Amino acid sequence: MNHLVSSCSTDLTSRGSLQVHVVSIINHFPITGATVRISHTNRPAQTIEEVSTNLSGQTPQVTLDAPELSYSLVPGSPMPYAPYALEITAPGFKPKQISGTEILPDSLAIQPVALEPEGDPEPLPDPVVIPEHTLYGNYPPKIAETEVKPVHESGEIVLSRVVVPQTIVVHDGVPSDRSAKDYYVPYRDYIKNVASSEIYATWPQASITANVLAIMSFTLNRVYTEWYRNQGYDFTITSSTAFDHKWIYGRNIFESISLTVDEIFDNYLSRPDVKQPILTQYCDGRQVSCPNWMTQWGSCSLGERGYSPIEILRHYYGSSIYINTAEQISGIPASWPGYDLTLGSSGDKVRQLQEQLDAIASVYTAIPRVAADGFYGPATAAAVSEFQSIFGLPQTGVVDFRTWYKISHIYVGITRIAELT
Repeated sequence: MNHLVSSCSTDLTSRGSLQVHVVSIINHFPITGATVRISHTNRPAQTIEEVSTNLSGQTPQVTLDAPELSYSLVPGSPMPYAPYALEITAPGFKPKQISGTEILPDSLAIQPVALEPEGDPEPLPDPVVIPEHTLYGNYPPKIAETEVKPVHESGEIVLSRVVVPQTIVVHDGVPSDRSAKDYYVPYRDYIKNVASSEIYATWPQASITANVLAIMSFTLNRVYTEWYRNQGYDFTITSSTAFDHKWIYGRNIFESISLTVDEIFDNYLSRPDVKQPILTQYCDGRQVSCPNWMTQWGSCSLGERGYSPIEILRHYYGSSIYINTAEQISGIPASWPGYDLTLGSSGDKVRQLQEQLDAIASVYTAIPRVAADGFYGPATAAAVSEFQSIFGLPQTGVVDFRTWYKISHIYVGITRIAELT
């Protein structure tokens, strides 16, 4: 069910949607009955909508005013998103405030929130302030680097193969800033955050995919070469646009970007006879020019002209670049079987799926419990369908690639929680 919210602003002529996901920061279990108060950032005291979370810690989708679609498709336009302020409260937890949640037209924004318990002796958390989007605000341009790192340049490369890490350690500042915090972020969540910070979810699907591939390849190059650790640092990557990508603590992501990442998160970009992922650098193409790199606004234009993701990438990086797949995905209990699991499927992979799904259902109680009997019947399909509904996947009742790994991702978190408690 959508809640339609009108705006006092005359230039917000379109509509976008917002859903808030609220969990406990201690165990990441969903918080039922949390209250989310929504207002405009310039009028935070004036509530325009108030909603509550369900058994899965999620609010209904709220429809909010947003600028017209063309603003996000044409460089140099007025601000293409509407920033909103959120106040989140729940019994037994400290309140949290977020300012700057971005609502784009015809797009679903997903705002994650982790609340601290009231008994925690730490002071109230600082409000989360989401700065301007990189395509709208002013940020330092990327300092150029070679796209392939010689072994002797940064020390010995430790990894012998390309591995998708379970976690990225993000240094929230320039490398030399010792006062900046380090955040441990699941790999896919990191990519979704960066893509939501650096491109617009309203762009053509091919443009979104091309940019996500470039972001992932760059990130996996940092992982593979252990770039910062070989310089004496204890992190994987920074949040500085001068050195890496813009990652923003506490920001919202967008459904179209999230679905894209879940579909291709084990991919990266390669060149013939080069083992490491390519350090695919880019710029916006409006405030900064970057010959031989992809321009973000240019990728949007090519997508509108019907280019495929690989055609967009080859337009900028040359014809030798191609999409590769990582040899290993870290932190998962079992790998994708290579085919969809659906009604009538049976065997060990189905049993593994059922065990993981039933563990998740013990926490996300809207999901029906399932028996691990190794047979994919209507009860398993119903549980999968409800899982897909909760976690923003197409509700097919079929376990495809992204459903398998989304189940694994949630299961690993719950298993880790059980070990800790």
